[in-house]
Amino acid sequence: MTETILPGPDCSTMLEVRAGVDQVDRELIALLARRFAYMDAAARIKTERGAVRDEARKAQVIANARAAAEAAGLPAADIADLWERLVEASIAYEMAAFDRR
Repeated sequence: MTETILPGPDCSTMLEVRAGVDQVDRELIALLARRFAYMDAAARIKTERGAVRDEARKAQVIANARAAAEAAGLPAADIADLWERLVEASIAYEMAAFDRR
């Protein structure tokens, strides 16, 4: 039997909350897999290793995440910190992918 995942506002027990969080975590991992597939593509497309790190693009991605967090009523500084780590992990992944080609 499949477990029904309730929206957060409809949860009335911690079991329901945890089931929802676990489902969202699975979805986030799937989205990260999609994001990192773009890092593989970038490593394939870029002709120079030095092009992997693009500080202007990094700043833009983090600013976009901060603005989206603010619009959603989320803690923008915390989201920006998460995106800083995500972008750095993505750069490291792309560098490794570039070096494997």
